[in-house]
Amino acid sequence: MPPCPPVSRRLLLGRLASGTGIIGTFLLPGRMDAALAAAASGTAAHGRTATRPPAPLVMLDPGHGGKDPGAVGVSGTYEKHVSLAAALELKRQLEAEGRYRVALTRTRDTFIPLDDRVARAQAHGAALFVSMHADALSDHSVRGASVYTLADSASDAQTAALARRENSADRFGGAGFNTSPEIARILASLVRRETRIGSSQLARSMVGNLDDNLPMLPNPERHAGFVVLKAADIPSVLVEMGFMSNPVDEAELRRPRHRTRIAEAMKRAVDAYFVTAARVAQDDRAKWMSD
Repeated sequence: MPPCPPVSRRLLLGRLASGTGIIGTFLLPGRMDAALAAAASGTAAHGRTATRPPAPLVMLDPGHGGKDPGAVGVSGTYEKHVSLAAALELKRQLEAEGRYRVALTRTRDTFIPLDDRVARAQAHGAALFVSMHADALSDHSVRGASVYTLADSASDAQTAALARRENSADRFGGAGFNTSPEIARILASLVRRETRIGSSQLARSMVGNLDDNLPMLPNPERHAGFVVLKAADIPSVLVEMGFMSNPVDEAELRRPRHRTRIAEAMKRAVDAYFVTAARVAQDDRAKWMSD
């Protein structure tokens, strides 16, 4: 019998004085989750076969959309179209083997505020969040992919500028989508160490696999305060697949075959992440059972 995949489970950990709930998402080995479910329902493990748990859900976030075109390429290609096409291809590949469930923050050319993208991932109980983009710079000679995680300060000036551009997407939504300072502080306080570790593991896996298929920026694993990565309980990365401002990158990103290669590399990274996560969870369980 093939091993059960790891399963993400959301639990209410407590509430702040304001009444805001603190929700944690935990990745459990599939067999442990099935056993816990059986125990909760009063079903004896030896009496009945446990129902196979659902596959972990990966939330893909095609950047921009609708009235927000994102970066515009040197020949007029819109980032919003490239990011959606690449996300749909990655969704197809992730679902092909039945190991994952996949949802998208948008499936058509529509505008979604940044906080709503995060909220959708949390509402789905996502085990991973992957935001997909293609940047632009005034220097048209710069090309290559890169991967970003959340941090309080930027790893470099170029990444700080990128974060400002990506975070400004909500200007298309009007004042109604601004996040209050209080909520921003709550979000920042809830970013757990475990989630950041998971994000870093996924980022390293993304960089390693993309590097086999694509040209990369120098020091391609970077970090900054990206709003769309601020889910407190979901490991999250933002992948810049290339630069729309570079003629070679833009031409490649327009080609389905190139987007397929990008998706293949990203799928390998997701596979590696869950293999590692399952091994860590199993080791933790063995240690817990032995204590």
